[in-house]
Formats: sequence, structure tokens, C-alpha cells
Amino acid sequence: MLLRPVIGKLQHKRVVLASSSPRRREILSNAGLRFEVVPSRFKEKLHKGSFAAPHAYAVETAKQKALEVADRMHQARAPFLGLLPAGCPQKDLRAPDVVIGADTIVAVGGLILEKPVDKQDAYRMLSRLSGKEHSVFTGVAIVHCCTRDGQLDTEVSEFYEETTVKFSELSEELLWEYIDSGEPVDKAGGYGIQALGGMLVEYVRGDFLNVVGFPLNRFCKELARLYHAPRAPGTPRPVQHDSIPAVDTFEDLSDGEGGGSDPARASGGLQAGGARPQAPRTQEADLNGVADSQPGLPAGLLELMDGFKASKVLLTACKLQVFDVLKDRGPLSATDVAREIDASVGGTARLLDVCAALGLLDKSDRGYSNTETASLHLASDGEQSLHGLAAYHDGPVWGAFTHLGRAVREGAAWTPEPLLQGPHKWSTEATLQFMRASHSLSKLTAQHVATAFDLSPFTSACHLGGCTGALAHKLVQEYPRLQVTVFDLPEVIKLAGDFQTDAQPSERVHFVPGDLSSDSLPPADLYIFCSLLHDWPNDRLHGLLSRISGSCKPGAGLLLAELAPAEEEDEASGAARRPPGLRTLGVGRGPRSRGQYRRLLQRLGFQDVQAARAGGLLHVVLGTRAPP
Repeated sequence: MLLRPVIGKLQHKRVVLASSSPRRREILSNAGLRFEVVPSRFKEKLHKGSFAAPHAYAVETAKQKALEVADRMHQARAPFLGLLPAGCPQKDLRAPDVVIGADTIVAVGGLILEKPVDKQDAYRMLSRLSGKEHSVFTGVAIVHCCTRDGQLDTEVSEFYEETTVKFSELSEELLWEYIDSGEPVDKAGGYGIQALGGMLVEYVRGDFLNVVGFPLNRFCKELARLYHAPRAPGTPRPVQHDSIPAVDTFEDLSDGEGGGSDPARASGGLQAGGARPQAPRTQEADLNGVADSQPGLPAGLLELMDGFKASKVLLTACKLQVFDVLKDRGPLSATDVAREIDASVGGTARLLDVCAALGLLDKSDRGYSNTETASLHLASDGEQSLHGLAAYHDGPVWGAFTHLGRAVREGAAWTPEPLLQGPHKWSTEATLQFMRASHSLSKLTAQHVATAFDLSPFTSACHLGGCTGALAHKLVQEYPRLQVTVFDLPEVIKLAGDFQTDAQPSERVHFVPGDLSSDSLPPADLYIFCSLLHDWPNDRLHGLLSRISGSCKPGAGLLLAELAPAEEEDEASGAARRPPGLRTLGVGRGPRSRGQYRRLLQRLGFQDVQAARAGGLLHVVLGTRAPP
């Protein structure tokens, strides 16, 4: 095949995808490419009218995205190498070898359609496409990076792919049904052909994956052209190489999975990519494919050893409310921030610099300011704040892992003691701390859980362990006929009223106290169980789901949701996972795959079991109780 020989050339290079698109990530991962994701901060505000053709706009946007990431990673690396030791896993502290940028647009009649801003905008886009052919363009930029005298040099290869798509005539009912599914929100042209949007499409001419978001076939052809170019007449045959040839001034750029090709120059001689320090190679030798034959250093181990430091920086900045101070007030100097958080100027400056290097803050000549992500998720009053979760990890979770050696010797679980005892044995403050963490995650994930499947056939639901009711309020907002009961421990129900949700309070949400492990469950057409902070052992989870199954009448549903790593294991191929993620190191065995949940529900008598990935970090599974 075309793919493997070419993709394999990148395996020892630090490859970065300048896009957060889960679809592009999946396409490239399935092709066997090893890479990491650093979303671009390039503001997509290019004037469309200044481009002669739609594809030129897509190509330029892709190029600017990739160049922004390459420049940011290069600029962030140099000032902060001394702050964290060699092998540091933070992406923004190391420069890349190759950055891939991509931008997908839909064009009809010369008009460029990007992502809709709201439902009405999605309606206008899809109405324009109804019954017509349109073109999907993906511009791709491959940026090769090297440094010369401390300056970043880049070489850009760019191309675009066009695919023709024909929509059927769409009725108003079908249009709004699709829009209300929530799928159009982050899709160019307002639809996703790989999911529900496929029902709108009559035919496709060209590369289907291009419509999904990345033209894999053309990408591989471009790599083959770049690295297997025909020899000029009279030139000697180049030596075959096992990796894409490096330039003499490439820095050590690998990640923990793949590895780099050149020695690290500014990090104590250790190279994260796996090569021992060696004399710099000449550009001529590299371009002739002379491969590094030295044995590699254990890059993954070095990164795992250092990983906790970045976490502590983030958690400390949250605890000191750095992101609250800078929200709507930045840029501020380190002196100004130190005064606000009652800390030393020197210590604050160091903390702010590392936060900037990690991509949490922006630093300019005027001072420090929040990134959009920091204001949204790390400030305590952000719309989707994870501040409560950060406090929980900085407190009980950090404390539990600090004494992990004792837990191993004594056979205890690797989680905070309050979690093992159950909230009814906590102090009020410990209960509130756990509830704040749960509330943070629930607010962030509620929309994805509520819309992963069409729940409109159900008229009553019971959210087991529903805590503050964040998901319950989102459910009644999405489904006007639905009544939702929040079932949780009395101590939790008593405190739930202290928490605010994004949705307005509703009379269709009811709070019922009870113990999930012993009390009768409230009757409902749909039971919902979201294991977001808990990591249940298999025996306890199976026992719990058996209890729920016993309460389900024939035709009743069970909806499960669990956090999962951003890049889960491919069950079919057995591809290796990345290092443990958001909740792998909990009390149980780590995130279960959708397939495992599907099989579990089927064994418990549920039929028509459906599984979906939602929001990039969720497994959502829905099953219906079979008749006896």
C-alpha cells in the first residue's frame, strides 16, 4: 500500500497536528501516524473575497494554522527550558519536526460555508445545500521546521483536495431534526457526513475522507513526492533511510511515543526522542539519509517521571486563583498579579512563565493574560469552569497519591479515603469538595450526554448519583416531555441547592434522597448512570448495574456515560494506548471501552445496545430492557 511505507518515515519524528478536530485525529491515527495535537490559535478571519478561489482560502488558512503552532512551540521552548528538566512532556516546551495544518470548507456557487455560529445559521447553510451539488475543499499545509542560530526556519508544502457532494431535497422536518441533534455545530457547512449527516447525502464524487475532514490518500501521495522525489540526471542514488531526513540544526523534538532524530542541545544532553548525544551531523549527510544507529534513551520513562510537575503548576495556579485575577483584567504584570494573590513577585513571575509555556496564559510586553481556555475552564466563575475539579485533584487526590507507597504495601485502593467510605462518612467540607468536582465535570459534559442519543421517546428518567442536578436540568431543557429524578445520598441532596446550573431551574426536576447500593430505586422509563469521577471495580460495577437492570421494566432504557482517554485503544487492531489519562489510575481498572459496556449490558438482558463517542472524552452507551 501507499500508506505504510510513507507514514512509517515519520515514526522517529516529532509530528504535530495543528487541529483539535477529532475526525482528523482519527483518520491520521487509523493510518498509523504517530503525532500529538496542539490546536492552533490562529484566528480564522482571512478576508474570503481576497482569494481567487475557495480552495486558495482553505490552503492559506491551513498554512497559517500550522505556522502559528510551529512558531509558538519554538518561541515557548527557549525561554523556559531551564524551568523544567529534560524529557519534560509539555508540548509547548519543545519545537516540532513537522506540523500539519488543515482547513475544511464547503463551497456552493462560489460562496464559502464554514462552521455555523448557531442553529439559525445552520438552517441557512443546509437550506442552501438542499437538492444541490456542492464542493468540499480541504487545504493542507505540511510545515517542516528547523532552527538556525536560534531562529526558526520553515519550509511549507501545501495542497488541496476537492470532493463533490450532492444533497437530497431536504424537508423542513428533516432539516430541523438534524439541526436539533446538535451535530451541525462544529462542522463545516453544517453537517458531518460520517455520522447523522450522511442521511442528507445523495452521492459523493471523490475522496470520502476529504469530506470527513482530511484527504488521507492525497496526503500520503504528497509525502511520497516529498521524500521519494526522482533523482536529477547525473546525481548519485541516495541512500535509503528509515526516517524522513533531518536538517543539521533540527533540535530534539520527539514525544514519548515516537522519538526524535537529533541530539538535544539545550536540555542537559538528554534527548526525549531516544538518541544518545552525538556530534552534529552535516546537512549533506542527513539529506542523503544517514540514519542514527545509536540505541535510544527511554523517552517515555523520562516523560512519565516529569509529568506530575506540570500538573502541580496548573493546580497551584488554580488554587491561587491566578486565572480569576487575569480574567477580563489582563494583561497584568507579574508584580500586579503577585499583589492580588498575596505572593512574592519572583515566585509569581516564575509560575506565570511556566503557565505561559504550557499554553495556559499568553505573555506579551504588556504582561500576562488568560488564554480563552483558561478563562472558560480554569477561572472559578467560567461558564464551563473546571476549577472545582482542579481543587479536588489538588486536595484529596494529590494527597492519596502522595502516600501511594503505603497504599501499595497495605493493599489499599489508590483513591482518596472519602471516596472509598462513601459521602455519608465525609465531613460537610469534604462532601462539598467532591460535589464541586462532580459539578464541574457535569456542567462540561451534560450537553454531550443529553444529546448523544435521541431520548425523546422516554417520558421519565432517573439520574442515579445525579449529585447537583446539572445533567437533569440539561435533559429537561432538551426534551420538553421529560421528567427527571435526581437520586443521591441524603447528605448530597441536602447540599445540591447550593449549586447553580447553566439551565434555568425546572419543576420537572425532582431530588430524591437514597442509597444506590441498598434502597429501592425510583420508577422511571430511563435510568442514567454517569461514572465521571468514580472508577468502579468490575465486581462493584456489575453488582450495581444488575440492581439497576432488576428495576427496569421491559422497554425501559439504561444510559451509561464514562470519561475515557482522548485516544482510546483500537479494539480491532489492538493498537497501544498512550500513557494513562484522565482517570485510568483510579480505584478500579481504568476506562472501559464502548465494546466492553455493550457486551456487559447485553449479558444483563438489554437489547438494541448502542454506543457512541461524545465530546471527544466520553463513552455513552444506551440499551433497552428486553421483554422477559
